[in-house]
Amino acid sequence: MQTLISNLSKRIREVYRKAGGFIEEEREFALSQVFLNATFKRFVTDNVKMLEDLHADVHDDWLRLYATLNVKGLYTTLSVDLKLLQMELNKDTQLLVFEQISQTQVIEAKFKNILQKIGFKFALFFYRKILDKDPLGTILQRFNVVEVKDDLLYLDLNRWLGKNPSIIETLAKVHVNHAVLREAELVVLGNVNLEALFRKVGSSPDDTEATPVSKTTT
Repeated sequence: MQTLISNLSKRIREVYRKAGGFIEEEREFALSQVFLNATFKRFVTDNVKMLEDLHADVHDDWLRLYATLNVKGLYTTLSVDLKLLQMELNKDTQLLVFEQISQTQVIEAKFKNILQKIGFKFALFFYRKILDKDPLGTILQRFNVVEVKDDLLYLDLNRWLGKNPSIIETLAKVHVNHAVLREAELVVLGNVNLEALFRKVGSSPDDTEATPVSKTTT
């Protein structure tokens, strides 16, 4: 039976390979805001020492991202509005690209002394009034959370997801092409990689082979 399944999956893979492997039409997979924030915590917050919290309120076509930082005695919570421009998830790439659509807002700030408070306020003034820029990208890039290119924020999850073999194995079977934001959810658009699924079937032990049972003579 194992040989039969292997040969069958091989033949099917050959047919599907001609179609590029991803032969199913693009489908939508809705992920809740709660799931998205749990993912941020597990794969970003828990891996970046100075980040106390990172979560988002998701709305139609945009999200409000909150980041709580604890750096050298400075404890601050910031918020910013972002648009999701790109989301690509597969076994080789795990990337989100955001466009900042609002200035960074300081929700809360606590300082270890008056000099730190003065320095913080001066830095905000310098970026906004002198450089005419928002400091968020520089702050997050400084602590290796995102990379800034052409005023866009690139969040590369491969640094963390790439270390998890089970996640990479799953991403070999599902190719996420893009995503859109809707109220309280992230809708992922992607294809199922049937070639990878059949490869998995072809390499799995056969549990359907029956073991002969001896007849009992009465």
